[in-house]
Amino acid sequence: MPKATLVVLSNPVEGREDEYNEWYTNQHLDDVLQVPGVTRATRLKLRSNPVDGKAWRYCAIYDVDHDDPASILDELNARSGTDRMAISEAIDIEGVYAAIYEPFTAKGR
Repeated sequence: MPKATLVVLSNPVEGREDEYNEWYTNQHLDDVLQVPGVTRATRLKLRSNPVDGKAWRYCAIYDVDHDDPASILDELNARSGTDRMAISEAIDIEGVYAAIYEPFTAKGR
């Protein structure tokens, strides 16, 4: 089990969804995986109508194995917009949500 999980919710700019997905899948995930402590990346696409009517259509979940998981956000911010982590104009950057979560309960069957 990872020490923490980075959850990123985002949407493409209207009319640029294909460009957004191309960049996110084929460049951005690899850039994020270069950050020390980020060990796995998974993208999800919204499949149902949201309960409150507002939703992000895409979610990226990153496994984090780092002694200071919160520092991952600092490193991502430092790299963002540089040649180490180019940001596509096809992402609605103002609407991005990102946070680190740590596990505290696990159940399964």
